[in-house]
Amino acid sequence: MTLAVCATPIGNLEDVTLRVLRELGEADVVLCEDTRRTQILLRRHGIRARLLSYHEHNEASRTAEMAPRLRAGERVALVSDAGLPAISDPGARLVRAALGEGIAVTVLPGPSAVETALVASGLVGDRYQFLGYLPRGARALAELWKELAGWPHPAVAFESPNRLSATLRSLAAAQPARPVAVCRELTKRFEEVVRGSAAEVAERLADPPKGEITLVLGPVAAALAPRDEARASDAVRELVEAGLPRRRATELVSGLTGVSRRRLYDASL
Repeated sequence: MTLAVCATPIGNLEDVTLRVLRELGEADVVLCEDTRRTQILLRRHGIRARLLSYHEHNEASRTAEMAPRLRAGERVALVSDAGLPAISDPGARLVRAALGEGIAVTVLPGPSAVETALVASGLVGDRYQFLGYLPRGARALAELWKELAGWPHPAVAFESPNRLSATLRSLAAAQPARPVAVCRELTKRFEEVVRGSAAEVAERLADPPKGEITLVLGPVAAALAPRDEARASDAVRELVEAGLPRRRATELVSGLTGVSRRRLYDASL
């Protein structure tokens, strides 16, 4: 009696473990969020399997159906469209049901958009917070920014590309200097990571981008005294006078001090 929770690629179909491929090929049934998406992965690796849909609209009924089959000794594998099931995807209900029945649950790790984005952002620290999907309403977003204002570690969230521009404008209005990375289409052909302050990234991504989005928020830097900002501006001027391009000088000083690159650039003119 085994339920195997299998991580699948978040984009590139080669990002799958040998262990997951073996489990999918040997399982009596593979539960998947979208059978068409999973079939693409299986065909790519020459695997034949019996697929059943398992998504947010049939999660309760399918869980009730699987419990007696697991008790009868069937080997069941669970996948989502991408990443690890039960992390912002269906699956948690089945895991709880299996554990409640005394059925062994094994997790086969693999790709994760959260950790991939966090490392790619350059904002990784010794701790981070996962926010799941961001709230939709303007008021709810504003409350979230207040909650995160004192959080001294990175935070990672999923966001719809259609709502990203509005979300970035909301963040920029609340915390314009907060470092941000928008990670788009991770591991895919058109992978892109846009980094900068919330204000800068909101301006760069004023129009909704295409593809799947993972948003990384860096920690809020402690407020600098005016004297410290003045010293940062002086440092930019000295670097420019020494021959370093103005834009590169502002990037270096901003990274060391937390002062906005735009403010440093404008002050150095």
